[in-house]
Amino acid sequence: MPTSDTSTDAPQGVATHDAGRERAMTPEDITRLFVERSNAGDADGVAALYEEDAVMAFPPGRTTVGRAAIRDLWAEVLSRAPTFEQEPPLPTLESDGIALTSTPPRDGAGARAQVVRRQPDGSWLRLLDQPEFQTPTG
Repeated sequence: MPTSDTSTDAPQGVATHDAGRERAMTPEDITRLFVERSNAGDADGVAALYEEDAVMAFPPGRTTVGRAAIRDLWAEVLSRAPTFEQEPPLPTLESDGIALTSTPPRDGAGARAQVVRRQPDGSWLRLLDQPEFQTPTG
């Protein structure tokens, strides 16, 4: 399978999806692509950042399982036209094709963490996504 689609205007060396979407070629790319696609209202593009059987801990207190369900969730969220800002990443932990990415959110949601996996073509997709959680109060 080719790692790039020359019919797009993606920068040289940047892989794209068949639909012309840029692929995450590093674990950190996923957060940037999420922000870009969310701000464009592209629920399909956001869902494409997830593995087919990914699990997302959202909405709070629930889980959303599978790319199709994640796409439906983001379609609903993005219909309200929220604006997302890039957040500075914490150091990525990576081992044997699995990586943990995280950011300290600007909105005070506690933390954000994602487990991503390298795909056979070298790109990365989210496997587990904890987009917000708070420190338990005790």
